[in-house]
Amino acid sequence: MSSFVTEVLASSGKLEKEDLVSKISKMSRKVEDTKEEVCDMINKRYNEFLPSLQASEELMLQVDVVSKEMDALKSCIETEVQENIHVAVTEFTKLKQQLERNTVIIKMLEHLKEFHTAMEEYNKALVEKKYVDAANNLEKARRSMDSLKSWKTSELPLLTALSSELTVQRENLIYHLGDEWKRLVIWKLPPTKEPADEKSVQKVELTLSDAGSKDGEPKPPALLRCILQALAIQGELQHKIKLFSQVLLKYMLKPLVKHSSLSVRVSEQQGEGTTLALQCVEADHEERSAPSHVFSKLHLVLKTLHTHLLDVSIGSKKLSAILAELIWEEMSQCIIHECLVNSIPTDSSELKNYSTVIKETEEFEKALKEMDFLQGDSTDLLKYARNVNCHFASKKCKDVIVAARKLMTSKMHNTVKITPDSKLHLPKLPAPSSGVKLKQEVSKADVMMENSKQLSAWSLHLPACRISESVQQLMELAVNTLCEAVGSSSQSALQLFFTVRNIFQLFYDVVPTYHKENLLKFPHLAAIQHNNCMYLAHHLLTLGHYFRAHLPQPLNEGVATFVDMVPGFRKLGAQCFLTQLNVQKAELLERLSTAHNFCNLDDEDNYIAASKAVRQVIHQLKQLGTVWQDVLPVTIYCKAMGNLLNTAITEIISKIMMLEDISSEDGEHLHTLCQTIIEEGPLVFIPVVEENKNKKYQQEVPLFVKKWSTFKELVIVLRANLQEIVDRWANAKGPLAVEFSSSEVKSLIRALFQNTERRAVALSKIK
Repeated sequence: MSSFVTEVLASSGKLEKEDLVSKISKMSRKVEDTKEEVCDMINKRYNEFLPSLQASEELMLQVDVVSKEMDALKSCIETEVQENIHVAVTEFTKLKQQLERNTVIIKMLEHLKEFHTAMEEYNKALVEKKYVDAANNLEKARRSMDSLKSWKTSELPLLTALSSELTVQRENLIYHLGDEWKRLVIWKLPPTKEPADEKSVQKVELTLSDAGSKDGEPKPPALLRCILQALAIQGELQHKIKLFSQVLLKYMLKPLVKHSSLSVRVSEQQGEGTTLALQCVEADHEERSAPSHVFSKLHLVLKTLHTHLLDVSIGSKKLSAILAELIWEEMSQCIIHECLVNSIPTDSSELKNYSTVIKETEEFEKALKEMDFLQGDSTDLLKYARNVNCHFASKKCKDVIVAARKLMTSKMHNTVKITPDSKLHLPKLPAPSSGVKLKQEVSKADVMMENSKQLSAWSLHLPACRISESVQQLMELAVNTLCEAVGSSSQSALQLFFTVRNIFQLFYDVVPTYHKENLLKFPHLAAIQHNNCMYLAHHLLTLGHYFRAHLPQPLNEGVATFVDMVPGFRKLGAQCFLTQLNVQKAELLERLSTAHNFCNLDDEDNYIAASKAVRQVIHQLKQLGTVWQDVLPVTIYCKAMGNLLNTAITEIISKIMMLEDISSEDGEHLHTLCQTIIEEGPLVFIPVVEENKNKKYQQEVPLFVKKWSTFKELVIVLRANLQEIVDRWANAKGPLAVEFSSSEVKSLIRALFQNTERRAVALSKIK
């Protein structure tokens, strides 16, 4: 028993060559025998109490030996099994890889076979002009090639050659399809150097050939259908149709919309096909076509194209829908801007008749939908036509602004006379709301509470003056625009009202800038501009109030007002005229500067220079008086002329008062010059044309010329003796004391008289 395991191990050079199952069973039996012997020994030892120490020790040794043999066997088994498992897995992996390589090769061979078959079928179909079959077979070959490339089998040099062949054949097919397309869809266009104007587009023709089609064959011809479907399969249809759509838009559709004299002629000839040609009809002297005329021309072109070309299904879509996606947006915008915009009424009374245009637009879109040219609900074209109220307001506003700007940039010197009884031509508006009526009734009931002393009827009237004819027309334009706003929708009324405000704001910004040089150069225009601004400010006070009750909300709630613009216009007019006055003052002072400060007038040259300066001043004032006559309001005229004359005599007074020595001869010359101004100065006040009415204003010169009395006193002093001067001083109570201070009078006495006792006495009386 002890050598059993040893024999087993010795006899097994390699455990994989033995039957492990039989050996393990033998070992199991041996273990059972050992177990029985051990159990028997234990029983005898502890149950039967037989003295068997020696036998038990031997048995224990046997158990130890068997246990060691079992461990050795177990270790051996584990080692051998692990080695066998590793070998088996390695061999299985190699077999699997070999199988996969074989599978790949088989698949590649199958795809190569499919590629070859597809190319053979393609060549056969191309020769027979079965373009759809050719395109499908070429697509199959492409898919096979893609499958081959996806496995990254770069070790096959054949793939490069096959790929090149596929590319060559695809280009060959596209060339054949393009050639057939050119043969069936023939454009005749003007030379590219010629502009696409009305004359050149008359040479445009589009022929849709039916060559090769049989009698009674439905349209479009089968060959054309095949070409289009083959192009779609190869992904070239979109590009081809895009080029076609661009030419169609540029040379046929847009010219038909833009030029009212163009029409389209459709002719059919058996064996040749259908031709669409542009031709010029007799002009109806209208710059723009009516929408109905444009829609009929476009419908004829698109209907003909649909029948002979576009009625082909490409996948789930019609070719007409594909073309529409490319051209509809641009075409609809062209129709809007070249046709519908011009059909928008310019007067609110014509809006009711615009429903005809809306109906024509609806019918046009319905016809396009029947041809699958349009999908879904109404497009921008119909939305534009239906939104006529908004577009009417926008167009009206645009036209008004353009007309207003034209008036503002026109010549200002064409004037009209405005009198206090001149009234703005306001329309008769419907009766205001009940709330306003009630307010009026209440005010009538309170008439008895009014003050018995009333203002003059002319209190709030504009004084007589002249304004630019263009400004009067501008005001009429504003009134007419506000009349359009009455009865309009809230949105349109708001647009129109704020357009009127924009007119006046535009005047405020444009006129002073556009006419800047002329306003500085010509006093006449500066006066007219002053009147224009005051005229506008005057009417802006009440313009909003007149229309407010008749406008829709929110304008009738107090928004409709122009009062906020009144101060700006008044300031603008005043600044313009004051700027011109400053220019004139500067010229007056410049002329007086040539008088050599009025000193040494006993010198003939000095006297001539001073005399000339005074004459130039008088001449300038007379010229201004004539230029502003009947232009400025009388009050403004007198104030302006008085201000200028006052500037001149103030300068003269200042120069004379600065003289330290005035000889008797100088005094006589100064008196002569000043007397000229006293005599001719009032004559520059000629505000009205009637001479007899001007005397009143000439007599009121002291009211308008602040220094007039001072100047007259100075003239008296220049010729007076010492006693007369003292008398006019009258102990600081006389007229001379009113105009001059004591120091000024003393300075004059010292300059005019020599140093004598009489002068000293006189000076002592000037206190």
